[in-house]
Amino acid sequence: MDAQLYIKEMAPGIYLMDEAHEATGYLVVGQEKACVIDTMNGCCDLGSAVRELTDRPVTVINTHGHPDHIFGNIYFDRAYLHPKDLPLAAVFTGDPEFERFCEEKRRRMPPFSDVREGDVFDLGGRHLEVYELPGHTPGGIVLLLPEERILFTGDSVNHHLWMQLEGCSPMDEFVKSLDRIMFLEERADCILHGHGRDFDDISLMRCLRDGAEELARGHTEHDLPYRYFGGEARQHPFACLPDRHYQQADHVICYRPENLTGDG
Repeated sequence: MDAQLYIKEMAPGIYLMDEAHEATGYLVVGQEKACVIDTMNGCCDLGSAVRELTDRPVTVINTHGHPDHIFGNIYFDRAYLHPKDLPLAAVFTGDPEFERFCEEKRRRMPPFSDVREGDVFDLGGRHLEVYELPGHTPGGIVLLLPEERILFTGDSVNHHLWMQLEGCSPMDEFVKSLDRIMFLEERADCILHGHGRDFDDISLMRCLRDGAEELARGHTEHDLPYRYFGGEARQHPFACLPDRHYQQADHVICYRPENLTGDG
């Protein structure tokens, strides 16, 4: 049975698509074209769902190469992914279990096209600007919708950031990556991330950055164990501002102690 797909219009022509509360994608509709940002796990027929919302030509952009952001590409003809995440995506799309899943759905994974910082997707009256943010994955990107002052961040900026996985940047390098694009906090008012159900104030980006810097400096004395499917890591709480809107009250960065800096 297909998973439940919850769709919520966040603003006129901007839709949040929540697949079974496991991953979130977005649809941005312009005057001439539409764009799907992340396609989730593919358990729902996302292509049909999008067609019920718009009849405009659809572009698909993946913020990074993890399966809960790319597997739904099977319902489309092509998708954009940063080339540094192509090897990561290949690990998951080449898994025999996913290949069986595609056979059951009678679908195939479409080819990827390269997307890089500086690319701009013109939807007609709305534009999506691409900025690179390596950290969670080597080829992570964020997308700015300047007309609505919304920043789509995938998993790169969220309340429960996983930095303990193989391929994640050392924390000090991640801080530098964030610092390089921190000017975006002046160009956006809110964030929509890859596991969200509502808007977050743009200050989440700065608060996450400060939490990552705490880790890079070794301030781990109050951190707790964190168990996940890959074993045990640590989790570092970071503070957000008391007078801003966030969709949840707890904020942590998960990490492995050996991945705090790139020195070793």
